[in-house]
Amino acid sequence: MACFRQALAASVAGVLLLVAGCSDGGSARTGADGKIRIRFQSLAWQKESVDANKALVAEWNAAHPDIQVQYVQGSWNSVHDQLLTSFEGGEAPDVIHDASDDLADFAYGGYLADLRPLLSDRLTSDIPAGSWESTTVAGGVYGVPFLQEPRVLMANTGLLRASGVRIPTPEAPWSWAEFRAAAKQLTAEGRYGVAWPLKDPVSATLNLGLSAGGRLFVREPGGKAEIRWAEGDAVVPETIRAQVDTDHSASRATLGMGGSDTLPGFFGGKYAMVPLGFSYRQQIVRQAPPGFAWQVLPPPAGADGTAQGVSPQTLSIARDSPYKKEAAAFIDFLLRPANMVRLARGDWMLPTGTQALADPALRTPELGWATGAALAGRLRPAPAQSVRGYPEWKDKVATPAFQEFYSGAIGLDELEERLVRDGNRVLARYQR
Repeated sequence: MACFRQALAASVAGVLLLVAGCSDGGSARTGADGKIRIRFQSLAWQKESVDANKALVAEWNAAHPDIQVQYVQGSWNSVHDQLLTSFEGGEAPDVIHDASDDLADFAYGGYLADLRPLLSDRLTSDIPAGSWESTTVAGGVYGVPFLQEPRVLMANTGLLRASGVRIPTPEAPWSWAEFRAAAKQLTAEGRYGVAWPLKDPVSATLNLGLSAGGRLFVREPGGKAEIRWAEGDAVVPETIRAQVDTDHSASRATLGMGGSDTLPGFFGGKYAMVPLGFSYRQQIVRQAPPGFAWQVLPPPAGADGTAQGVSPQTLSIARDSPYKKEAAAFIDFLLRPANMVRLARGDWMLPTGTQALADPALRTPELGWATGAALAGRLRPAPAQSVRGYPEWKDKVATPAFQEFYSGAIGLDELEERLVRDGNRVLARYQR
């Protein structure tokens, strides 16, 4: 990463002092008035987030009359297919909002610009090397990681206090064994200690598995990825399965649910705890009944502490954009520390930038911000970042295998065999 930053430092002089004449050439979107027009496709969907993005676009446009940014609304539900169609049709937006685990195929396909010669040293040095690893593919950097979301435990404060369980903190989290015991202690007639919303079981299992030393994906010296099962990979799935089948402290009914689906039961006292992404705090604030007391707890810790994988939200530049330098300057503006804080608060997530993360607004105990910020230093790139074929493996192999395991249809040995045997067959087709 040091070499990457040195290369960037040598190549970015003047990037932030752009004028209309410093584009890569091409004038497809230069109007009759001589103004450059850049399209920025955002996937912001919560009102606060959309408002923050649109406000920043307006501020840029007011300060840069000759380089105007057009805000384009995209959707997380269809972004991969929509981008692929726009790339192949030559209509891709200049600045692309996506997630790091969606970049590998686009990068290998030649659709995204390598950002190393485009980004400012201020930006590259402010974001930790671990975050940059999530957007590094085959030696190139194809996205700026700017927002990240740890998985935490949303807990009913009244039930926690009444149960007598030890309240975990980021400095003294529960172990996975303690978490299992706490869920049992919180279970009572008509109430489960925990609800696992596992409609998407793969990311939750793999990302939390890092805490126990699980990785599943291993890089060979030549750069190829291989799936290997180790002892740490079993900790999270075995815990969840035991809570559902043995302890009966976890609800079987929530295994096919999304996170939002569990909130009514959480508010009604049916579930004492729910593992959810950090941004779900916004839904809790908006939807919880008056007087409902809740708090944010850190996730369980394993051999590697509270480490967990994340797939940061990213900003990329289309390789075919005629205005790469201008697009990079806009990204730099969007991700200035104060602006990154605005984006993080709008999405109820954590910024990747160290200066933004130090902002007092993100360190307050109120609404669990301090707990999330304390976890930031333990966040790692999700295990399958930049692995070619991961989307197919996830959809066709891992998702059905985990769903069958958690439902009790198959055992741990069968889960391992399918993930490894069938998974490596999928990866082999992409890595010939």
